[in-house]
Amino acid sequence: QVQLVESGGGLVQAGGSLRLSCVASGRTFSSYAVGWFRQAPRKEREFVAGRNWSGGSTRYADSVQGRFTISRDNAKNTVYLQMNSLKPEDTAVYYCAAADRRTVVAGTRSNEYNYWGQGTQVTVSS
Repeated sequence: QVQLVESGGGLVQAGGSLRLSCVASGRTFSSYAVGWFRQAPRKEREFVAGRNWSGGSTRYADSVQGRFTISRDNAKNTVYLQMNSLKPEDTAVYYCAAADRRTVVAGTRSNEYNYWGQGTQVTVSS
């Protein structure tokens, strides 16, 4: 029902910034919760940031709190992840996720999302 395509990944030096974009198909995207997850080699996929359908609830992993910001533009069917003060530990494949849920609280678990993008590589050098 919804397809997600990420972009904006690349190579950046520690302390730099990147903005990831996720373009979604579907005319009902405004009613979807959205989130970002990441997965490093030999690591499990971990939660990065989430936003509920209305924007009334946002959550961040402790490791990115204060550095990353999730936002969305419903007119463009796009969700963003602004990443500042990047660290080598942020290196991973980043995935956009969405769910057809109108919950009060933003989801932090992979199982709470039922649509996923293909991922975009972020590499932070030191």
